[in-house]
Amino acid sequence: MSIASEAGGTAPQSAPANASRRRFVNIILGTGLLASAASFLYPILRYLVPPKLPDLGADAVLAAHVSELKPNSGKIFRFGSRPGLLIETAAGEYHALSATCTHLGCTVQYRADLREIWCPCHNGMYDLDGRNISGPPPRPLEAFQVQVRGDDIFVRRKQVA
Repeated sequence: MSIASEAGGTAPQSAPANASRRRFVNIILGTGLLASAASFLYPILRYLVPPKLPDLGADAVLAAHVSELKPNSGKIFRFGSRPGLLIETAAGEYHALSATCTHLGCTVQYRADLREIWCPCHNGMYDLDGRNISGPPPRPLEAFQVQVRGDDIFVRRKQVA
């Protein structure tokens, strides 16, 4: 007498049901593992591949008036559809840059205490010429030309020769 008949069970008849359950569990576990792997890899890929540099829109804008800026200060202004950053150094020179971080597109700001441009999202730092000097930003900020006409400060894209 077999063990299945002594227990009153029907083991041979339930084999296809067990196989389909096992297949279902394997599919669920495999899908869960793939989803976990994708959720770990996606942020890494987003970090390694920076966003595309967008078109800023306008070619020239009135960024500020001379009376609005003090030495060693900065001002965010609108350059087309994107923000720009106008800085007056302690020596009275003007620098204009894109205010969009090249890492993940956060808005940068001028830190007068460090005399550097700082991205608050991931602590990226740029010098006054827009060169990335620390943190995750992969490339420099786009620099613009500054023209002072009377009390007006105009900013335009640098002309490519």
